[in-house]
Amino acid sequence: MRRSLSLLLGSLLGITVMLAGASPSWAYPFWAQQNYASPREATGKIVCANCHLAKMPTRVEVPQAVFPDTVFKAVVEIPYDTSVQELAGDGSLVGLNVGAVVMLPDGFKLAPQERLSEELKQETAGVYYSQYSEEQPNILLVGPISGDQHQEIVFPILSPDPASDSSIHFGKYQLHVGGNRGRGQVY
Repeated sequence: MRRSLSLLLGSLLGITVMLAGASPSWAYPFWAQQNYASPREATGKIVCANCHLAKMPTRVEVPQAVFPDTVFKAVVEIPYDTSVQELAGDGSLVGLNVGAVVMLPDGFKLAPQERLSEELKQETAGVYYSQYSEEQPNILLVGPISGDQHQEIVFPILSPDPASDSSIHFGKYQLHVGGNRGRGQVY
């Protein structure tokens, strides 16, 4: 009897310590930022795919050409079935959240607020952009934000100016984009 009681108390103590010591899963892009120097692995896979396991298309729309020191927009489309819902933190059903990562060529970065046109300010209202890291201002993140209002996310981008930075040479560039819908399946 004494052994059973001891085993029960030990198990309860162990479970309590595990639950109390577990950190909440506010992960989203922060996990990737803490664990990966770049959001794109050598294989080309975006690190968001390590937690968000389903494959769905994400589209990006950018201008074919841009002038130096010009603000333009990159529109990331994250389509999904709006009837699909996920569990919120309180256990209720809510619409899916979405997020996106845009990896721009070196020299390109998020356009400063004072350089945005009125139209671009309206399109980006309520969206918070962050850099992947201080060392990489050309990699931008958004999310999690409500997917009901944001199946399209507009990124205001500032092109580099070769007149002020001699290491910039215009040409053909690659752009890498990742988008996700809903909570990650792995934490």
